[in-house]
Amino acid sequence: MKTRFLFPYWCRYLGYALIIAHVPVALFRKVLGFDNPGAADDGLFNSHHIFFVTTTLAMAIGLFLVAFAKEKMEDEQISQLRLDSLQWAIYLNYILLTVTLILSSDKEHILLLNLWIPLIFFIIRFRWVIYRLNSSLSREG
Repeated sequence: MKTRFLFPYWCRYLGYALIIAHVPVALFRKVLGFDNPGAADDGLFNSHHIFFVTTTLAMAIGLFLVAFAKEKMEDEQISQLRLDSLQWAIYLNYILLTVTLILSSDKEHILLLNLWIPLIFFIIRFRWVIYRLNSSLSREG
């Protein structure tokens, strides 16, 4: 994986800030009833849709920045771990998407599943593999 296409290291912190900011906003959305599409006006530019798109994109952009920010020390091994984790995330995404399409008719949850799950799984697996690599190196040294 070419590192020239990765974001600078500091973008990871911006991504975490967007993810953390999304949680209270999503709770606020549920409390105010914006999460109930039946209560919203018809049309594309109603308050429910704009709020949904804004919060969903904030979370997606945050996950994207965390997932694709450079490490402090980016080398070939990190690039290979990143590529393997991305491959696993795509496999998992298509398995879950297929099962969800068969078993569910809720289009909003299918969208969120397809938008967030690959990035979340990629981040978790990539961080887990790096953690295991660092712990095995510290035991050897």
